[in-house]
Amino acid sequence: METLESELTCPICLELFEDPLLLPCAHSLCFNCAHRILVSHCSTSKPLESISAFQCPTCRFVITLNHRGLEGLKRNVTLQNIIDRFQKASVSSPNSPNESRRPPRLSPHSVSARGSPALTVTTSGGSSVVASPAPSSATLAMSMEQQQQQQQHQQPPPPPHLRPLVGCQFCEQDPPREAIKTCVTCEVSYCDRCLRATHPNKKPFTSHRLVEPVPDTHLRGLTCLEHENEKVNMYCVVDDQLICSLCKLVGRHREHQVSSLSERFDKLKAFQVSPGRVSEAVMEASKTSAAQTLENNLTNLVKRNSELENQMAKLIQICQQVEVNTAMHEAKLVEECDELVEIIRQRKQVIAVKIKESKVMKLRKLAQQIANCRQCLERSSALITQAENSLKENDHARFLQTARNVAERVAMATASSQVLIPDVNLNEAFDNFALDFSREKKILEGLDYLTAPNPPSIRDELCTASHDTITVHWTSEDEFSVTSYELQYTIYTGQTNFISLYNSVDSWMIVPNIKQNHYTVHGLQSGTRYIFFVKAINQAGSRNSEPARLKTNSQPFKLDPKTAHKKLRLSNDCLTMEKDESSLKKSHTPERFSSTGAYGSAGNVFIDSGCHYWEVLLGASTWYAVGVAYKSAPKNEWSGKNSSSWVFSRCNNNFLVRHNGKEQLVEASLQLRRLGVLLDYDSNALSFWDAMNAQHLHTFHVSFLLPVAPTFMIWNKSLMLLSGLPVPDFVDCPEQQEGLCRQQESPYVSSTMKGCH
Repeated sequence: METLESELTCPICLELFEDPLLLPCAHSLCFNCAHRILVSHCSTSKPLESISAFQCPTCRFVITLNHRGLEGLKRNVTLQNIIDRFQKASVSSPNSPNESRRPPRLSPHSVSARGSPALTVTTSGGSSVVASPAPSSATLAMSMEQQQQQQQHQQPPPPPHLRPLVGCQFCEQDPPREAIKTCVTCEVSYCDRCLRATHPNKKPFTSHRLVEPVPDTHLRGLTCLEHENEKVNMYCVVDDQLICSLCKLVGRHREHQVSSLSERFDKLKAFQVSPGRVSEAVMEASKTSAAQTLENNLTNLVKRNSELENQMAKLIQICQQVEVNTAMHEAKLVEECDELVEIIRQRKQVIAVKIKESKVMKLRKLAQQIANCRQCLERSSALITQAENSLKENDHARFLQTARNVAERVAMATASSQVLIPDVNLNEAFDNFALDFSREKKILEGLDYLTAPNPPSIRDELCTASHDTITVHWTSEDEFSVTSYELQYTIYTGQTNFISLYNSVDSWMIVPNIKQNHYTVHGLQSGTRYIFFVKAINQAGSRNSEPARLKTNSQPFKLDPKTAHKKLRLSNDCLTMEKDESSLKKSHTPERFSSTGAYGSAGNVFIDSGCHYWEVLLGASTWYAVGVAYKSAPKNEWSGKNSSSWVFSRCNNNFLVRHNGKEQLVEASLQLRRLGVLLDYDSNALSFWDAMNAQHLHTFHVSFLLPVAPTFMIWNKSLMLLSGLPVPDFVDCPEQQEGLCRQQESPYVSSTMKGCH
């Protein structure tokens, strides 16, 4: 709790925070302490309101104040609530930090029979061990005084408002006055007036022991569980419990070994616990089993309390971080919304200007049209007036003189009426203009804070592999909110705790900025199992998928013609070997098999890691050997006859395994036509299987020191190789392998069989 209290302490006043302010740097400060800092920076000619910044006393971060000053900073409400609960717990809980500063009060069971002080310890099993020194009143007073002197030496006395309130037991008034002393001899608490009246400064009262007020129940001591009203004064070692005198005299403990309370008290007394250690007294008491149990339980309890304090301190830090992050996000929200409002305001101004400009342009065009119409109307009206005047003329000569001219002008005006009358453009009425912000409104209604995408899911059934590549496929529920993916992978080491693996492995390969939901990794080791994670990323964060274990296929290889025996014929694809007595054209080289008893060939690869599986089609051959060997293995003898090769062999109707000249019989079907070979180089195992019947035949457990090459030998017929295969399910099951790979001791092959080698 001291660690917790330090987290709740102001760095300025060194007291619990009071009205704490949440600073932008995530630290907190009392409001009054912050005000004192500002006052200290203020001079006589400079008002307090002019101070616009100050430094955080913890990290020296410059805190900028707005026009509101300290009132502009946020209150740390969460921290204030925690402090309030902490103070309540400190007052009510005896194990709180405040309580630990007080002198320990005697518990109801801290006084044994006849007023002897007692120590009560409850073990994890629920039993209680109570030890007491001599059961006299003088001893009780001396012990209590010594205890009070030790407590006063170690800790300051508690404030008066925290002391237990003990009433006077001699007062007749109701309620009684507060006691100032407790007489251990009388086992009564007295107020000042009653103490002077009952304990004058004369014998025999001068021998009475007076201590600080103690509740009455603390003086009564423990009573026997079997004999009512009898106080315990002994300790039964056999039953490990407190007993009274009657228990020893006439009870069931009369034949048991007992000890005095003081003796038992000395063995288990006065251990003091500080965070992280147990006192030397407990270490000495650990000689007994009870003390060892007590010490272990006490150590675990102290450790748990320390963990709880650390956990609570972390939670407080998280609460403070939540406050800081919330304030940051709220400020960001206001900033973003203000930007949106500003964008809308600017667009509003732009559109309003466009509307006004269109209005002016359209009105100008309409005004011109109106002017044209007015001119045409005036000319027509003048012509009509002139024609009407001509029609009214009575003078024949004048009429004939003007009629023709007027008639021609009227005819021309009538004929050109369509030209004279201007066209009216109805589009100029501005009724084809509209404001439609429905799409934008839906976008604004959908505004929300962005969250990290849900973890993607690796689809094992869609993933594919070759001997050096793996294509990983995954799906995501939040595909549209994902900015990119990140693929992480490493070699699987057999560790089952993926979280620990993810945090501890330094050799993770990372492929960033993947835009699609699949990726092919190249350049992998053949026959090797990998762990893959996919991380979905956006601006709010990222989340990892569940780990997936994917494996590359076995290393593909062929028969190496350079190592093939002279009497072997290899197919064009180097996957089939056949005995051919007439094939003697090959030149002799050191790496070529030259045994006279069998004809062999090696694969064209050397394997030094991974798990690889290949199969051999045996056909009708009844004399063969299949296995692996070092490059240094002799080529002039059967494989398995030396320490550098391990083979599974058939000699007519007998199946056996051979290494270093030692042979062991193996049970197999005579119809064995397809032999599976599993080389797990990393696990130091070489297994042989009946691939058609999924039957395990044998497993060599070998500590490989060098790379090995597949080897094949025949005496008759032919063999066909199938390599680069994925490991079958019946072989790839670790539990099945563990059960099947237990070797059974078999006698070595008898001398009558050795002639076939």
